Amino acid sequence: MTRVAAIDCGTNSIRLLVADADPATGELVDLDRRMTIVRLGQGVDRTGRLAPDALERTFAACREYARAVKDHGAERLRFVATSASRDAENRDEFVRGVLDILGVEPEVISGDQEAEFSFTGATRELTGRDDLDRPYLVVDIGGGSTEFVVGDDRVRAARSVDIGCVRMTERHLVRDGAVTDPPTGEQVAAIRADIEAALDLAERSVPLREARTLVGLAGSVTTIAAIAQDLPAYDSEAIHHSRVSVDRVREITGRLLSSTHAERAAIPSMHPGRVDVIGAGALVLLAIMERTGAAEVVVSEHDILDGIAWSVA
Repeated sequence: MTRVAAIDCGTNSIRLLVADADPATGELVDLDRRMTIVRLGQGVDRTGRLAPDALERTFAACREYARAVKDHGAERLRFVATSASRDAENRDEFVRGVLDILGVEPEVISGDQEAEFSFTGATRELTGRDDLDRPYLVVDIGGGSTEFVVGDDRVRAARSVDIGCVRMTERHLVRDGAVTDPPTGEQVAAIRADIEAALDLAERSVPLREARTLVGLAGSVTTIAAIAQDLPAYDSEAIHHSRVSVDRVREITGRLLSSTHAERAAIPSMHPGRVDVIGAGALVLLAIMERTGAAEVVVSEHDILDGIAWSVA
């Protein structure tokens, strides 16, 4: 066993995993898994820069995570940064801050690298299951981008496109500094048009419709799974490897896009940091399922973070 730590810093959230990994058996035993909504990508699509407040929220979470890594005695740490920091003009400021706090330099990875980590994290434990047909299409719906990966035991094709839930919300649903509540039909149509264009782009290099099993990752997908089960609170064990039909996803998406902030916030399994962006995230998932003809999505709580941990181990 090797005790490793992995940090995934995305557009909407930063997450930590400390785990004992045994590469020989493929076992990854969680010791500490946590998530903090920091909205690092706040305004990046519009300004091209990381906002000072967003950086400070992220650095505060990094200080907390540094204590956890030390307390657990992790032997190795890898910090991976994705869409927001990849796009920002002032990413050097972000890199210096993380290095000062955690002692490691964040790796601002490419979309293709992000896709490969997501695929490994989501599918490694599916090996040998006879109830899921291959190839898999792994879809990681993040805050700034969505990754598409098709593969069997390894990645065959991957593509990252800029249709994350935060990016779509800020681009189409924000008026006078506030999220339209609920969005208009025109706003929803504009988001859908962006998503369809991005799916066209993804299909140029990834055979989306050849996949036999759709595996969905990240907060938008897991929140939809929690809503589908009417969970009284967010429950990772109940969500992990649950299945949600396309009809249920369509129903939930319609409900989220027609509800107010207060109505969404009142959903027991809803994280406060997802209230304003969950509608756009649900619409991304629905569009993917309709494009690929997937009857259901298999929801995984294991994703890029687990893939990063395996890369360290």
